[in-house]
Amino acid sequence: MRRTLIAGGLALLLLGTACGESRRSDPPAAAGSPTASRQDPGQVERTLASLRKIDDLPMYEMTYDGDYDPTAGLAGSTPPSPFGCSLFAALGDRERPLFARNFDWEPNPALVLRTDPPDGYASISLVDISYLGVAADPTGDRRLLDAPLLPFDGMNERGLAVGLAADDGARAEPVPGLPKVGSVRILRLVLDSAATVDEAVAVFKRYNLDFDGGPPLHYLLADATGTSAVVEFVDGKMTVDRRSGPWQALTNVPAVGVPDQELRQDRRYGVLAKELDRAGGVVDAPGALRLLNAVRQSHTRWSVTYGLRSGEVRVVTAGGGTRDYRLPMS
Repeated sequence: MRRTLIAGGLALLLLGTACGESRRSDPPAAAGSPTASRQDPGQVERTLASLRKIDDLPMYEMTYDGDYDPTAGLAGSTPPSPFGCSLFAALGDRERPLFARNFDWEPNPALVLRTDPPDGYASISLVDISYLGVAADPTGDRRLLDAPLLPFDGMNERGLAVGLAADDGARAEPVPGLPKVGSVRILRLVLDSAATVDEAVAVFKRYNLDFDGGPPLHYLLADATGTSAVVEFVDGKMTVDRRSGPWQALTNVPAVGVPDQELRQDRRYGVLAKELDRAGGVVDAPGALRLLNAVRQSHTRWSVTYGLRSGEVRVVTAGGGTRDYRLPMS
């Protein structure tokens, strides 16, 4: 598990995203045509054999054996209809910082994915596998080998967590000379290569984010040191809001440079802010899940908490099923 920072050089295709506008995928590639896999036949067999159904969402889990190319392209997509997500970092207890999020989207099959690339950090992430063209029963579908390209949230072994949400006001103007990366794919590049919020921000700065074909996004980052930041695109430029307080939250309203009282007018943000203020940003996993439940919507597909120092991951699906994971931390 050698840890090196991924250097960009290829323009990446945009992956359609969630917590924003609905989309319909292009006709799926033929089963058996993954683009990202750099595995040998034995690794492919072990990866697909590790697939297990864990919930009737349906949700699956899978362990990826071997390497993948995080710059491989997938089919693009097109939009319409607004949804929303809720995310927060509870950092008041520096020994037990926590990242949490609701994923609010369509009733698509999902996957808890473990990856450990040879040139990147091991991570656990959650994937909406409908974006791979995979049906509700993906057993044996080789398109699952592209699942590392689609993390909608996740945490790596260094305790760096990231999640996304739609931000209709965002606009990213390209910086000359930088390669293009899809607005979801950037999460994979961050998880594989960044140990801290500062390193994650540096990864964002290496690319032009492509919002074409999907909703514009903003991102919440947090790490094991208790540092957090929102990455947002304001007037076409990437802007970073690092907070020094005990918590940071994000929903679907612009956050950077917006007065706190104005942010709290958003119902979900207001509920999160009130409780996190009351708790001084000290929230354990059960408490975080209760708070996520307070802001859940009819289309919340899963809630997840990431222990940024403990490596503990808890996933609760729309049907109420709960799964616990432990990511060994380095």
